[in-house]
Amino acid sequence: MYLRLPTIQGIIERRLLINFVAEPEYVQQILPAPFRPKLYKGKSIAGICLIRFKQLRPKGFPEFLGISSENGAHRIAVEWEEKGRMQQGVYIPRRDTSLKLNTLLGGRLFPGKHYLAKFNVVTDQDHYHIDFTSSDQMHLAIDARKTDQFATDSIFETLANVSAFFEQGSIGYSPNGDCYEGLQLQTRQWQVQPLKVERIRSAFFEDRNIFPEGSIQFDNAILMENIVHEWKVLPPIRKDTSRS
Repeated sequence: MYLRLPTIQGIIERRLLINFVAEPEYVQQILPAPFRPKLYKGKSIAGICLIRFKQLRPKGFPEFLGISSENGAHRIAVEWEEKGRMQQGVYIPRRDTSLKLNTLLGGRLFPGKHYLAKFNVVTDQDHYHIDFTSSDQMHLAIDARKTDQFATDSIFETLANVSAFFEQGSIGYSPNGDCYEGLQLQTRQWQVQPLKVERIRSAFFEDRNIFPEGSIQFDNAILMENIVHEWKVLPPIRKDTSRS
């Protein structure tokens, strides 16, 4: 058990959501109970959230005590039943961070185990290059540019559709010990813009032991910038040890 912070606040300086479509049968194999894939047009939606925080701190603390960090989260859109009601959000099998403090406090003071990673970030007004390699040699790399046009071949068809899909799934659960620890993202505004991805590599999604050839493919990417936000810590969900 850890001493939970009730709410964490700060600014999302930059948030890239890189989204993939996958065959539900393979995604279900890596999802623990009670989670199951949340489908869109019959496909499972997975992806990577690359996020830079600044002034992140417990709610009520002064801004100068806040911390900044680069972070990556591999995510799967899920749904589950809780107290007779259907819930939706994301399951996060792994989190990576540039800040050693996050690896020490993650799963203790705030939810989710974090892997320490070396991030390389190069940005200008329109272009983003981000790559990282974690302590267990997990690696990721992306090059993307701002654009005015949403991906014409995306399963979501419009920017409004993909925006609504992720805005509705603001809850995330991560494994830690005998439970799944939850966070809910609350923003003062929700505004996204499209990104054109020039290159994307993810060792997690390219692992053919998890996703056989042809079972997953890149779909689209969107960007959020300078978002005042809070993370509300949620009660954990206990693992279902009866599931084989």
